[in-house]
Formats: sequence, structure tokens, C-alpha cells
Amino acid sequence: MPKIDPRVDAYIAKSADFAKPILKRIRAAVHKGQPRVTETIKWGVPAYVDDRGILCMTPAFKQHCAWVFWSGRKPSTIDATSLRRIASASDLPSQRDMVAAVKEAANGARPAAKKAAPRRSPRPVRVPAYFTAALKKKPQALAAFTAFPPSRKREYIEWIDSARTDETRQRRIATAMEWIASGKSRNWKYER
Repeated sequence: MPKIDPRVDAYIAKSADFAKPILKRIRAAVHKGQPRVTETIKWGVPAYVDDRGILCMTPAFKQHCAWVFWSGRKPSTIDATSLRRIASASDLPSQRDMVAAVKEAANGARPAAKKAAPRRSPRPVRVPAYFTAALKKKPQALAAFTAFPPSRKREYIEWIDSARTDETRQRRIATAMEWIASGKSRNWKYER
């Protein structure tokens, strides 16, 4: 038995005179084609919902109506694009074709589940030789740097590599050794 929603009755009653027979024919076809459908109002428009979600919607406008099948559920038996602007009941396909379209949309293939994106392994961190030599001189900094995640290691290496002069690079290495030995990240001043 179809699940009728009184709000859909009210929507049809409020619609323009030309739209009432159109909406009633579509409603009858939907209930005949998919008996398990439940009527509801979604976004202020009659919607027909089954166990897989929204099957179709039937908005009525000032000059026309539409019969919109939800994405992934468009039937191939009728041209769904011709159902976007229905100005009179004669614009609708035959009742038999409408019921067949609803059955096809209701029983059609389920949309494929999205595959999870493959997990990427972190980019390997290439530590320059001059930085490795500086780390070996400070065992506490070397231990802390080895325990850092790749992103934190990369922050320090990119900061030191971006120095334009050797003097700046040496100054940054000295600062980095202090911060790394105390377990701080590169931008520790800005962390909460």
C-alpha cells in the first residue's frame, strides 16, 4: 500500500490548474511502478523516497512542471530531459511508459561505492650531508631529529636549504640544533 503524505496533497491543491492533472498522473505512475515508495516534501517539493533514497521529485512552477529522477537513477526507457518542462498532461509519456520508467529507476543498478584513495607513503626525507654532520656532533639533537615525523624533518631541511649564503645556512644550522635538541618544531613559536 502506498504511503501517502497529506503535505503532497496540499502541494498539488495549491499548484496551478494546469499542474494538478500532471502531478496526479506522475504520482499514480510512481506508486504503481514502485509500491514501496514513500511520499515526502523535500526542499518544498514532493519527493518520492524508497529504501535507496530519493527516487524522483515533481516540482510545479508557474508555467510548467518537472519530473526529475534523482542522480544515478535516470531511466533509459524515456527521455528524462523532456520531462524537465511539462506544460500540459499531453507532454507526458503514456502511463505504461511512465510506470516502466519508475520500475527501471527503482530497480536499476546501484551507484558504485567510491573507492578509498590509496594511502600514499610519505616522501622520503633527504637529509643533506652537511646537516647530518652537524647532527652527529650533537647526539641529543640527532636522537630528537630521528624521532621527528617526516613533515617536521622536512620543515627544518627546507628552511636550512633555502638560505642563500653559507653564512646564513651556518647560523640556521646552529639555531636548528638548539631547537631540535629541545624537541621543538621549526615553527614552535607559533604553535599553541
